[in-house]
Amino acid sequence: MPFLRLLARLLLVLASAFLFGTALAADLPALVTGLTTGGFGERETAIGALAASGEARAAPVLEALAAGQLYVRKSDKVIVIGKPDGNQLALSDAITGKPAGTATEAELDRVRVNNRLRGIIEAAVGSLTLMSPDARVRRGAADSLLKRPDPAALNALDVAIAAEKDPRIKAAFSEARAAVVLASDAPKPQKLDAIGVLRDRGDRDALSVLQGAANSAGDAEVKAAANAAAAAVRQTLAAWEAAQNVWYGISLGSVLLLAAIGLAITFGTMGVINMAHGEMVMLGAYTTFVVQDIIRTSAPHLFDASLVIALPLAFLVAGAVGVAIERGIIRFLYGRPLETLLATWGLSLVLQQAVRSIFGPSNREVGAPSWMSGFFQVGQITVTYGRLWIVVFALVVFATLILLLRKTALGLYMRAVTQNRPMASAMGIRTPRVDALTFGLGSGIAGLAGVALSQIDNVSPNLGQGYIIDSFMVVVFGGVGNLFGTLVGATALGIVNKFLEPYAGAVLGKILVLVFIILFIQRRPRGLFAQKGRSVE
Repeated sequence: MPFLRLLARLLLVLASAFLFGTALAADLPALVTGLTTGGFGERETAIGALAASGEARAAPVLEALAAGQLYVRKSDKVIVIGKPDGNQLALSDAITGKPAGTATEAELDRVRVNNRLRGIIEAAVGSLTLMSPDARVRRGAADSLLKRPDPAALNALDVAIAAEKDPRIKAAFSEARAAVVLASDAPKPQKLDAIGVLRDRGDRDALSVLQGAANSAGDAEVKAAANAAAAAVRQTLAAWEAAQNVWYGISLGSVLLLAAIGLAITFGTMGVINMAHGEMVMLGAYTTFVVQDIIRTSAPHLFDASLVIALPLAFLVAGAVGVAIERGIIRFLYGRPLETLLATWGLSLVLQQAVRSIFGPSNREVGAPSWMSGFFQVGQITVTYGRLWIVVFALVVFATLILLLRKTALGLYMRAVTQNRPMASAMGIRTPRVDALTFGLGSGIAGLAGVALSQIDNVSPNLGQGYIIDSFMVVVFGGVGNLFGTLVGATALGIVNKFLEPYAGAVLGKILVLVFIILFIQRRPRGLFAQKGRSVE
């Protein structure tokens, strides 16, 4: 196309300026004025000419045009960039970049573009920023050209590849160049090489380019190569998607582990079906909210440490409430599981209403510290820092609990009472005290779970209800009272849930998991890892 050839020649001149330090003479006012005159066709030509000029002001002007922020002031016909500032627009001169006062929308004429021109502008800005000193800008330019390949940018890409020192950005430039080659009328060997480059990239952007090349290719060999590469990329993406689901399952499993591990202690050691366990989780989450609320008003500089401060407080609050529940209610109901279930269920309603009366029925905001914000990529897997820290925290809590049970006197007493209560009592162990401390420990761990869940779920009076059934399923499936069984059960159910959700949906997926557990328990009533002791008898 004549227009594309013109753009290619202009970009070649710009590339020469980069290489040899020459400056491309351009009449910037005339180029910017060209954006405001004529129809969309003339505007497209003006966009190409401005992009090819290499002027420093070209990129900001084109970005403002795409965002609908380029105006002509009616009073003096000056072309300005206007950004919202209250009820008016703060203006800057499009050509010089200097402030130009303020104005209302009525005092300006907007320079309009359509979706097609926005795509052209995006590609043009991408080619303009290929030689930016900022590595992030260069990477963004490469990604932009990959998604919207512009054959006119081919020469600029060649120059950028030759000058680039960062190997990762250089690879991104090469992949963008491959997409541009496939969108151009380049010879067949170059297109086949480009297909290989995009096949090796193996992500969804590469797949989109390959599918477009396969649909538009006039040459049978290029079409076949593009289709084969697209099929290979789909297989790669399917493998990465399975790996992503495994990570999601591990992440969900860590949440289930935190919610269930305290229940495994009380249910496994004491044989108590505690339907108020979810409310212990809720108390931990609200403790986190209170801590953050105090820090926001009194010591904002401590906000990043708010979760660290909340952890021991949540453990103490939930643990104290757990001890009070055991001393005030549970100890009178040992040996009567139905009454225990009904009493703790009623207690859960009381705790929910108490929190609702104190904090209100609406959700409460619990912010994420800076070290839990953001994400990173491992191949095609997206890992958020928040979920990663929750997984690490769950494993730390699990390991600490194992050490407590195996290396401390309280752990020894708890194991003795679990295996044989009468004999433990005959040996001088104060079993009522062990019961209270055990219930408090399980409740305190649930409070720690509430701190973690406050980062991924709504903090509301109903928070615990969403996890109590899943917690019981994890405990029963893994083996009542067996902590390693709880770990395995939480991880397995989390992964199975995440693999079922895309096909069956979240609700039906949970139903299928429940049916599976029911059938499993029919064959293995004691769960994956049977626990010996009073809880089994």
